[in-house]
Amino acid sequence: MALGKAELAEFLIEKADQYAQKSFVEDDPIQIPHRYSSVKDIETSGLFAATLSWGNRTTIIAKSTELMERMDNSPGDFVANATASDLKALIGFKHRTFQDVDIQGVVMALQELYKEFDSIGSFFASHLPQDADDLGPSFIAFKQFLLHNGLPARASKHFGDPLKGSACKRLVMYSRWMARSNKEHIDFGLWPVAPSLLSIPLDVHSGRVARSLGLLKRSQNDWRAVKELDAHIREVLPEDPAKLDYALFGLGVYEHWK
Repeated sequence: MALGKAELAEFLIEKADQYAQKSFVEDDPIQIPHRYSSVKDIETSGLFAATLSWGNRTTIIAKSTELMERMDNSPGDFVANATASDLKALIGFKHRTFQDVDIQGVVMALQELYKEFDSIGSFFASHLPQDADDLGPSFIAFKQFLLHNGLPARASKHFGDPLKGSACKRLVMYSRWMARSNKEHIDFGLWPVAPSLLSIPLDVHSGRVARSLGLLKRSQNDWRAVKELDAHIREVLPEDPAKLDYALFGLGVYEHWK
């Protein structure tokens, strides 16, 4: 699709406005953290829902709901206070290759994180250098923290690492949920992280649409592609680039854009 820069910007903003509606929550895994009101419940349930966001959205929501039920629908309290006995409630949980032992490892790691930080958002913010232009440093630090505090090495693949070239799709999406403004009543705006640092979750749908619109040339969906896409979307909405995620998602998933 050949559009001038101004036309393309107008088109993307129009599509973002079209799909960034409260009704978006109804069919999306972000509905899981929307069931809660406290910061710890929202960000912990959001982390698990985002981490399980692999495959069919209906299945992702069902498995995330099951996991929250295993945590007595109080994920923040469960993570903060779970004993070895409490962790047994997670035995038997599985979603694709994400298993009960992996969930238990994340719980143990978050328990340690909350001893030092008042939120996952504070952890992310504290690991951003002053000259940061994305959340890559926080993703790297978060993954290392999880691995050093309970997450089995076999589960490391579930948490992206820019240093290894990963597009970090699920962490990018989770960060949008937590840090972007809640003005449309979709994202939460909870974290002390500037929305201008957010990126777009890059997958087969958003990548295809981005390439067709001339926003992305790189053929691989990796961290270099995320950075290339960052450069273009920030020309359109420098203070709120992740809003354009709704445009690319809507065009790819709902309009089957080619």
